[in-house]
Amino acid sequence: MTIRQLPDTLINQIAAGEVVERPASVVKELVENALDAGARRIDIDLEEGGVRLIRIRDDGGGIAPEQLPLAVSRHATSKIASIDDLESVATLGFRGEALPSVASVSRFRLASRPREATHGAELRIDGGKLGEVVPQAHPHGTTVEVRDLFYNVPARRKFLRAERTELSHIEEWLRSLALARPDVELRVTHNGKPSRRWKGEGDLLSEVRLHEALGEEFARNALRVDHAGAGLRLHGWIAQPAYNRASTDQQYLYVNGRSVRDRNVAHAVRQAYSDVLFHGRHPAYVLFLELDPRGVDVNVHPAKHEVRFRESRLVHDFVYRSLHAALAETRAGAIAAPTPTMHAATDAARWSMPPPQQQAIGLRVGDAPAAYAALYAPRDEATPFDAVAPQSMPDDAPGGMPPLGYAVAQLHGIYILAENADGLVVVDMHAAHERIGYEKLKAAHDGAGLRTQPLLVPAGMAVSEREADVAEREADTLAQLGFEVQRSGPQSLLLRAVPALLVHGDVEALLRDVLADLREHGSTRRVAETRDELLATMACHGAVRANRRLTLPEMNALLREMEATERSGQCNHGRPTWTRFSLAEMDRWFLRGR
Repeated sequence: MTIRQLPDTLINQIAAGEVVERPASVVKELVENALDAGARRIDIDLEEGGVRLIRIRDDGGGIAPEQLPLAVSRHATSKIASIDDLESVATLGFRGEALPSVASVSRFRLASRPREATHGAELRIDGGKLGEVVPQAHPHGTTVEVRDLFYNVPARRKFLRAERTELSHIEEWLRSLALARPDVELRVTHNGKPSRRWKGEGDLLSEVRLHEALGEEFARNALRVDHAGAGLRLHGWIAQPAYNRASTDQQYLYVNGRSVRDRNVAHAVRQAYSDVLFHGRHPAYVLFLELDPRGVDVNVHPAKHEVRFRESRLVHDFVYRSLHAALAETRAGAIAAPTPTMHAATDAARWSMPPPQQQAIGLRVGDAPAAYAALYAPRDEATPFDAVAPQSMPDDAPGGMPPLGYAVAQLHGIYILAENADGLVVVDMHAAHERIGYEKLKAAHDGAGLRTQPLLVPAGMAVSEREADVAEREADTLAQLGFEVQRSGPQSLLLRAVPALLVHGDVEALLRDVLADLREHGSTRRVAETRDELLATMACHGAVRANRRLTLPEMNALLREMEATERSGQCNHGRPTWTRFSLAEMDRWFLRGR
């Protein structure tokens, strides 16, 4: 076969296949160029979801007339000049592919005027065919107009979706941008009608912008995070566990200001939430990770959606520990309670959970620490509901009213009703006691450390060569987790000791999961998660059950323990343990003041 040089137009169209997936991709590339040019106001005009027209106007620095042809030539950029620049990229765009790629698959117009120039200039390109630069009246800044996207590549155009779908992709990307750049005004029109305006008056992480972008519910349930160490800084907002999503639609990550997707960081976030999130649900967050630009490679994806960290393990552990510590402070009463509409009614199945797999794990509920076992011992006699003492709430409580107030009654043997300074607090006593017991068990076990149980007969394991390499390289890490593993061949391991708590479980499957995590993320919590599942089961069966009557002192003791216990806002399964009704809310129920 004859080797031939591809024509420039075809080269650009091939590049467009990587850079330009849909209209949202074009908007992203053009708006990022405007931001790099110092724009503080960007107008985005769209027609037919961006397929018919995308027009981006900015008030940035502009482009000189003689530079317009160079701006639409391949791999031409003002943002990097050497390999050193590439290793510390601080701009959003830098590859020099966007404009020529977009111009090759559309009817393209570029008009601009630098701040110091007396007039502007314009350049048109039709399907990759370059026109002449001509004078054009234009305000300071740049306008890029893209008409009839993929008109000359019908196979690509067929893959575009309905107008509403394509518009929604654009709006989602603009929402992501608005969260990161509240200093920039964004005005959007669609089919000639104003669609959205983001005022450029906010500060980064301002609650106003958070409310605009993600809604009142997220803003009300958001926890502020700001942690620095080891040359890294993580700041932003994470949602309380009770505010969770069916999908990952409210997960925003920015690395040095660039919106990206990263499996390593996403895994760290999931692990941080693993102990407080309801099964099958996803956390919501807006997180900004900052580090030395030389520690992150932003040139691993044509559309710059992904990055690669030089020290991925450090980043993973830093994100996990930062969020884990923040979520530990979600004590009941310390933050706003989830609103009653946020969760379903208590699942009756909670009160009849299956017995612990005692034979499989070799432990009994009686193995719990004595201090935990003595908590809230069941009482044989029932306290009549109407025997509640009216003086249960002291008027001279030391230090003022506690966050969860004082108990006044027990409802249906399930809920504790308490009065606090704001109104009424309702506590699911089993869920709350379950979390308290669980945290005590974890603290007791962590204090003793992970004990190792040597195997009477070492167990051989057939593994892949890749897994064997990881086991050999991470021998010290595995030892800290309770595994003593020795490589016995290119594709075999010898397991000599395992975590004592899990000795009767499927330790080989657990070890394979640990090795997979170490290979992909550089760290693992598989052992801790498996241990936590066991301790959670023990805590559930040790907690007070439904229809158990408690005295007022017992109820108040439970409330005080909730206020002092980490993560007590959720039970071990991620369900809320309490909620609050303000006096103002209850007044509305009864139309008081009207």
